[in-house]
Amino acid sequence: MPEFHMVVCVKVVPRSDEIRVDRETRLLDRRHARLELNPPDMSALEMALNTRDRYGGKLDILSMGPLSFEPLLRVGLAMGCDHIVLLSDRAFGGADTLATTYTLAKGIEKMGGADLIFCGEESADGATGQVPAGLAEWLNVSQLTLLTELSLDLDKQTATGRRSLKGGYEILETPLPCVVSVKNASQEPRFINFSRKAWAYETERVTVWNAVDLNADPESIGLTGSPTTVSELARVPVRERKRIKLEGEAMAKAEQLAVIIRDSL
Repeated sequence: MPEFHMVVCVKVVPRSDEIRVDRETRLLDRRHARLELNPPDMSALEMALNTRDRYGGKLDILSMGPLSFEPLLRVGLAMGCDHIVLLSDRAFGGADTLATTYTLAKGIEKMGGADLIFCGEESADGATGQVPAGLAEWLNVSQLTLLTELSLDLDKQTATGRRSLKGGYEILETPLPCVVSVKNASQEPRFINFSRKAWAYETERVTVWNAVDLNADPESIGLTGSPTTVSELARVPVRERKRIKLEGEAMAKAEQLAVIIRDSL
């Protein structure tokens, strides 16, 4: 029986307070922003590590981006993951969520598939929350969304998850393989294991694949494969407070305030 295989999708993002928008291309300009691992993906990474600790198997990191992302992704190896697959090609640049999920799905297929795929709730830069669902669609597998807890029954090949709702929670179950999206901040990421740090920075811990390696359709990747476009940029006007100053004695102020409240209802 093949080893149980898990994949956690991790995105490297610019710090949200340092992102700018290129007014000519209408794309995010990340050139001058410091990079970090996507915070919601850290919850997914921790749930994936907990799952591997409980049930065993192999846990790989999958990411898409330039080679400069590699050092940050290696943090996941020092935390306990086994290997990194980085999808890196200029042809992948400018991808929206459709092209991104297609490319990630092609990466998982080339990895030989996966029994369980973890994603963060959303990315800190785009914040669409569409990648987990899109990935499940491309792979034609079920999904469990916005989970705070996860358990597996490897004999029955099922995954059971819990997600919080207003005033309660839901318990969801689906057959494996499946995609799991993890609720942001629901897991406290562990510290890196310093005894693994030297191992994590060995060259062979990272595999890099380009569009040719994935046998990807050129019309489905990058800007070409992205139907989402930004047609216009506009500055949202700032609403100023009225700052009405009440004059007179306390009773007069109370009467003025009562009139203002009444007129606003």
